[in-house]
Formats: sequence, structure tokens, C-alpha cells
Amino acid sequence: MLLCVLWCGIFSYNSHQDQSQQCEVIPGSMSLPVLEKKGNIVLGGLFSLHDMVLEPSLSFTTMPPAPQCTRFNFRTFRWMQTMIFAIEEINREGKLLPNITLGYKIYDSCSAPHQALKAAMELMTSEKGEGGEEETYSKVTCHGTVPVVIGDGGSTQSLVVAHFLGVFHLPQVSYFSSCACLSDKKEFPAFLRTMPSDFFQVDALVQLVKHFGWTWVGVIAGDDAYGRGGANIFADEVGKLGACVALHEIIPKNRAQNTISSIVSKIRSSAARVILVFAVEQDAAALFDEALREGLTGIQWLASEAWSTATILSIPRKYHHILEGSMGFAIRRAHIPGLQNFLLRLNPSSPDALGDPFLIPFWEELFQCSLGLWADGQKHNVQGKPPCSGKEELGSVTNVYSDVSQLRISYNVYKAVYAIAHALKSMRSCEKGKGPFTQETCPDTDTIQPWQLLHYIKQVKYLNSFGDEIKFDKNGDPAAMYDLVNWQLRPNGKMEFVTIGKFDDTTTVGKQKLQIQEQGIIWNGNQTKAPLSVCSNICPAGTRKAIKPNFPICCHDCVVCTAGEISNQTDAIECVRCLPEFWSNAERTVCIPKEVEFLSFSDTIGITLMTGSLIGSFCTCVVIFILSYHRTTAIVRANNSELSFLLLFSLTLCFLCSLTFIGRPSDWSCMLRHTAFGITFVLCISCVLGKTMVVLMAFRSTLPGSNVMKWFGPLHQKTVITFCTLVQVIICTVWLVVAPPTPRQLMPRESAIVILLCDEGSPIAFALVLGYIGLLACLCLLLAFLARKLPDNFNEAKLITFSMLIFCAVWVAFVPAYVSSPGKYSIVTEVFAILASSYGLLGCIFAPKCFIILLRPEKNTRKHLMSKAPTDIF
Repeated sequence: MLLCVLWCGIFSYNSHQDQSQQCEVIPGSMSLPVLEKKGNIVLGGLFSLHDMVLEPSLSFTTMPPAPQCTRFNFRTFRWMQTMIFAIEEINREGKLLPNITLGYKIYDSCSAPHQALKAAMELMTSEKGEGGEEETYSKVTCHGTVPVVIGDGGSTQSLVVAHFLGVFHLPQVSYFSSCACLSDKKEFPAFLRTMPSDFFQVDALVQLVKHFGWTWVGVIAGDDAYGRGGANIFADEVGKLGACVALHEIIPKNRAQNTISSIVSKIRSSAARVILVFAVEQDAAALFDEALREGLTGIQWLASEAWSTATILSIPRKYHHILEGSMGFAIRRAHIPGLQNFLLRLNPSSPDALGDPFLIPFWEELFQCSLGLWADGQKHNVQGKPPCSGKEELGSVTNVYSDVSQLRISYNVYKAVYAIAHALKSMRSCEKGKGPFTQETCPDTDTIQPWQLLHYIKQVKYLNSFGDEIKFDKNGDPAAMYDLVNWQLRPNGKMEFVTIGKFDDTTTVGKQKLQIQEQGIIWNGNQTKAPLSVCSNICPAGTRKAIKPNFPICCHDCVVCTAGEISNQTDAIECVRCLPEFWSNAERTVCIPKEVEFLSFSDTIGITLMTGSLIGSFCTCVVIFILSYHRTTAIVRANNSELSFLLLFSLTLCFLCSLTFIGRPSDWSCMLRHTAFGITFVLCISCVLGKTMVVLMAFRSTLPGSNVMKWFGPLHQKTVITFCTLVQVIICTVWLVVAPPTPRQLMPRESAIVILLCDEGSPIAFALVLGYIGLLACLCLLLAFLARKLPDNFNEAKLITFSMLIFCAVWVAFVPAYVSSPGKYSIVTEVFAILASSYGLLGCIFAPKCFIILLRPEKNTRKHLMSKAPTDIF
């Protein structure tokens, strides 16, 4: 049979004009049970009325028996009855298709792909023999007995059927197959559905994960096209958000306990608090059974559409404590008037039950009794079930079949039937000469060709009685609209599916597709807020995420931002460096202005230097007072008292000028500190130079015929001092005019302080000032060194030599210390050099004089100073 069907399919694919080609059917297996009703147009139907099929052992010597389907599915039986209801409603009203009666031919695919393919082949090939019985050998037309098939439910079954029917371009409208792979029109050209593609469901789930900030999510999938395809798409899409899949496991179709136990163990060890189960309800039930056995709790389960409103999971109380708070997306539901009464009409004794091969197993499974009869008409026990009493009524029991509160897939079946009816109406309404086919021809409504009906189904677009627009996109998919449902346990012990949000893919740009009412959510374990599902804890502000080697990107360590950098948000990818004038606070959360550092009067070092400056000034004033008080004594008069007082005055200025280096730098203080320092020190060294020259020339003038002293009188000495000082004044004046020292902020990147100091303005001018002072000091040292051995009881040249040695040593050491000292310590170095050299001059030159004046007054006489014996002043 299959060879003939495939040959006819290839023929019909290449030519839609001649559909009367006949072919012989090879012997086949026994026909499948079928529920049918004649009509002008017969719609095919495929429903998985059983969850499993037991295949018999195969033999090549005898005809194999029919496979045995087990585990009757009440929910799918309701879907089948909804198809019949919709067909009879259309026939009864007669508005949509007047004078046309729709029939149906429905098979059970038993949730098995090969069984679904057998049923599809039956729809394509089987015909009645002359006696009304189905024959194994018959003549069949290539286009079969139905122009369209509604079904199947499972994606795996629909894949097989769509491959087969696509060869004939026979339209297939599924009500529950959501696998995204079925949107491929090249592979499945005749497949359409009223169930949104998993692309949209995954988009909704990803938006849900993003909304609650879950970055460590587990995925459990069923071992079929629906589960594997949806889980793979979810894993790819959620990765684009920066989230990670904690585990990705497959529930085997044989539902082996050891494999599912391993999955539960991996869930527990993964530390993921949110787990998506992308599987049909039977696979999900197997997982939750094992979770119950192993005591797995505290998991926020996310449900795929296949089990988000599954009654087999919500009714049994054993699942309540682990599934309470679960959430998932379900397709839009509707209340179909009259459907419940239609469902409750069934009874094995009614005339409608004749020829219904599915009613008896439904009845026996629902009421757990047997409808079997002995040959004499007596009831008997089948498989341990008691005989049915005959008084059973569907309205007396509450079950999945009669529950119409969650008509979601049933609504899809209802929409599929009406979409086909609207397509048939459009076919019959075609105006001659305005048809959609070659040469604008219309279809032959007496002999409906499947490929023509397929064209009209694709063009369907109408607003149904529930206000929903029914249409198919270019991939044969409907508009994606979902309800976000939350499993909430009521005080009466009943689990309810409460709608807490909606996802609408048709939302206009600028509006959020996902809308959630968070205040109505109940979480697993009665938590008050959404659970935290992350591989690593959220990094607080002040830290950044650092990826762990050999771990997923969502697993990270929290590293404190380095000094000078901040992060003011949680889970920061990187820290932001503060601007140069700012620094990070202790928490590394905000940039604050850097602390300004300068040599302050309140600093310990500043106080020390200020004290040294004031003490030096005071000591100098004391020396001035002593010398003034004893100005008539020999030692004061013998050492050029005028130069001595001028030298002491300049030393006082030297001590005081160091104070200008302390305090916050300003324009005036920066200009004053260097110029005052340069001028006062030159004045001081000039006085020392004058004293040295006087000492040296005084002894030179004692030689016969020498009149040198007339050139080194008081006026000439003052002239030398004035000239030397004037040179420094000119240098400083030019410095201040051309490039004066100014305050400058030094902002090192790796420091928490802003160093406020005086910029020299012109390094050349600063070097000239220091160089000129050094030149005078060296000249003074040379002259003093030449005069060190001149005869005198009180040889001042020796004292000047010592003072100049100290002065030069201090300033030679100052240069490298100044260059290498950071920040304000360069200023400290300069002040220290000023004070040290000033104390050296004061101590070496004037301390011995004061010692003699105050403690050795007997040596402070002209006679003693003129004696040839050297004076031991100490």
C-alpha cells in the first residue's frame, strides 16, 4: 500500500490536473478502528486517545495482530468530541456551508508516530468494498477519501504525518503540535496549526526568566521533537540574555526510574532554584513522581504549554506541595456554549454509540467497569473489572473529560474545524473568471482537490464569535497569545490555574509583550517574593563580576573594585574609573573629591618647621640684642659690626621666608616664597662675602707699600653687597614677569589625594636663582679658605669657612632630595634646607662671639685680641 501511495504522491506533486490515476494496492495489515460519519465533505481526524501502544511480536509467516493501545486519555477524548461538536454545530446552523453536510473520519494514533502514520495512510487509501466491509485489496484513488486532516496532537506524530501528507499537498491542521520545526514550509508545505509555534512560547519563557532576573535555570526535556526542539531553542535564547543553563537533561521515553533518579540528583546538585520542564504531561508526571520519592522540594517549576494546565498533575494531591506556585504559559481559553451538554450526552446504550470503537474503552476506563457480554447476553467480568450496572452517568462524576473550565486545546480544535469551514465557504464563493488558479479559474467544488483547499486555508482570515481573529501567517502559524498561569492551592485542597499575566506577540512596537501582575503570584513554598536562582550571588555595589575559569559565564566571583574605581550598581561587569580630581570612597560605590594635600600649618611637619623658623628668628634677634648691647666691646668692633648687623638682619629674613612655604599655595604666596628666598639668601651670602673680603684684605694691607684697604672701606662693602643682591633682584623680577610661579594641582591617578603645590613656572629661572646663590657661596668659601691661616687671636675667616662648608653641604644634598621627594615632601625638603643653612650660618659665625661676650668677658679686650697667642674661645 505504501509503495502505491508514494507513487501516487509523486504523480500528484508533479501534476494537479489528472487525479484519476489508479494503482494496485499490495496486501497490508488489518485496518485500524475508526469513528466516522458520512457527509458531502469528510474531514479526517487524528487524536492520541491512548498514551501508549504495545506492539505485538512480528512474524514473517503469519499476519501480525493489531497493536494494542493502552492508558486511555480522557482529555484527548474531549478534544475529539469537540471536533464532532464543531462539525455538527456547523451542519445544524447551516449558515456557513448551506446545503453542505460535513462528515468526519477519526482515528486513534495512540501517541505513537508509526501508529499516526498508519492512520494517515488509512485516511488516504481505504475504501469500502461491495459488501460494505473494508477490504485488504482494493482499487483506490490517489487523493484518498478526505481533503483535509485535523491533527495530530503531539509534535512527534505530526512530523511523521506532515512528511507523508506533504507529498500529496493534502492540508493538515494541527491543534496541539507546537514544535518550531513544523514552521519550515520547504519541508512541510501542507502543514498548518491553530497552536502557536514553540518559537513564541520560548520567547515568552525567556521574557519571564528575564523579568524575574533568573540567570541559573535548569532545563528538563521530553525525548521527542516537542521537548528536544523547544528546550534547545530555550537554551540558545536564554544564553543571549546572559543567563546560563544549569543542566540540560532528557526524560527517556521508557521513563526508566534509574535515569530519572539521576536527573533529580543533578537538579539537587546544580543549586538551580528554577527548572523548566519542556515535556508532555506524561513525561512531566514521571519526573515529579521521582521527585516525590527522593524528597526534592524548594524548586520553582516552569511549565511548558503541554502540561501548564494538565489535570493529571493538578488533581492528585500528592503533587500539590511540590507543584504549588508553579507557573507556565497556556494558550488562550474560551467558553464554548453547549459543549458541556454535548460531552455529557454519551452513553453506550444510545443509538449514537453504535459504530463508535472508542466509547466502550472510554466508558470502562472512566467507571472502572466492564461492558463485555457473553454470547447469551449475560454480563461478565473483564480484566478484573466488575460489570457495569447500566446506571452510570457522565454528569455524576468530575473528571478531565467533563471539565470545561480550561478549554484551551479544545478551543484550538474548535478553531481548526471552523477555519476549514471558512476555507470551504471561500472555495464555493469563488466567482468565475476571478479564481486564484491558472487562468483565473475557480476550484471544482464537486470534487475538492486537497492542494486547492490548502490554498484557501492559508488565506483564511475572520473574526470568530469569541472576538479572536483567526488567520495563518506565511509559516502556517496562528498569532501567538498566551496566558501566564500560576498554580495556586486553595483552602479546600483544590489546585487552581490563576491567570497572572499575558503574553501577546502581536503587541505593537513600544509595548511590552509580557505583562505580569506580581501581586497575585503565589511562589513555591509560600515564599513572599520570587526565588533567587543564580550560580553565584549577586555582586553588590562596589564590586564587579570576575568570571571563574572553566565555569559558565553566569558563575563568577565578586571582586572589590580597585582604589580609584567604583561600581554603583549590582552585578557590574566592570568598575568605572573616577575622574582625575575624584577618588573612590571606602565602599567603592561613589566618587568623592580627592583630599587636597599641601604643607599646612596644622600638619605635624608644618608645625615643626614653623617652630624651627620662629626659634631661628628669635635666636637671631637675641644675637642682635647681645651685639647691640655690647657694641662698644672689642670683639664686636673688631669684626665689622655694620656687616654683622646686616648679616643678622638677612638671617632673620631667611628664617622668616621659610614660613611662606607653609600654608595653602596661592598666586601671591607662590611668587613670594621663591623670590623672597632667593633675595634674602643672596643678601645673607653677600654679607658673608663682604666680611670675608674685609678679613682677607685687612691682612693683605699690612704688607709694605700696600694700599688695598682704601678699596674696601664701608662704602665699597655696601656697594658690593648691593650689587650682588641687585643681580638676584633682577633675575627674580624677570622671572616674575616672564613666567611667574603659580599654584598647581598634581593629581596622580593612583593616589587618593590632590597635591597642591607651586609650579616654578620657569625651571631655568629657578635654576638661575639657585645657581647664583651657589656661585656666591662657592666664592665666599674659597676666600674664607684662603684666609683661614691668617694670624689673629679670633680668626673670623675660619668660622666663615665652617659655615660655608655647612651651607654648601646642605644645598648640594638638597638637589637630589628635592627631585626625588613626592608631593608636599619636596617643599619640606626645601624648607629644611633653608633652616639648616640659616642655622649653620648663625651658629658658626655668631655663636663663638656670643660665647666670649657672655661667658668669657676677660677675652673681649683689645689687648687680648692683639696678642699673638691664639685664643681658645671654648
